[in-house]
Amino acid sequence: MAWLTRLLAAVAFLAVGVIFSPEIFGSKSDGENPAKVTALLKLAHLLSFSTAWGAALWVTFIGGIIMFKNLPRHQFGNLQSKMFPAYFTLVGICCAISLAAFGYLHPWKSSSAVEKYQLGFLLSAFAFNLSNLLVFTPMTIEMMKQRHKVEKENSIGTEIGWSKNQEVAKSNPKLAAMNKKFGMIHGLSSLANIMSFGSLAIHSWYLAGKINL
Repeated sequence: MAWLTRLLAAVAFLAVGVIFSPEIFGSKSDGENPAKVTALLKLAHLLSFSTAWGAALWVTFIGGIIMFKNLPRHQFGNLQSKMFPAYFTLVGICCAISLAAFGYLHPWKSSSAVEKYQLGFLLSAFAFNLSNLLVFTPMTIEMMKQRHKVEKENSIGTEIGWSKNQEVAKSNPKLAAMNKKFGMIHGLSSLANIMSFGSLAIHSWYLAGKINL
């Protein structure tokens, strides 16, 4: 029930925001209110973008490093195999919502060059996340499971932090080949994740220029 409590808390805070912004969210007439629709689209874009940005920042630069330094390597890998599909799904959905809302608010034909670039950056963030979710992450997880099996046969994988893998791989051609393949796939996955994060970072700079504080 913890998730329900968090959801209710989020809805409550959103309701408070509505109460304090009646000129935007309040009903002014029985007809359609274009300003209200625009405000809701901006809200959807901002919430989705900030969620994607925050999740990417935490997973890429904070959470993963903390887990790597404090968990046995196989336990760390197994946790990542459960977390990454959920992470890329979340960020992908948020990027899609942000892209759709921004695209609706800034139609391509009437958009400025800067706005078209921003659409491109949001589309890039979505595409890189989708490639990770559908291609690189499944391949990485499968390769990791195969490598874990070989490592267990050699009594390694329970160490924390720096691995004994490279030392054992010098006398184990099978493990060495797995390391090479895993490194290539994991490298592509990391690159896609960094490119997505970079695209979101560029868009954050654009949004900062639009905010009046």
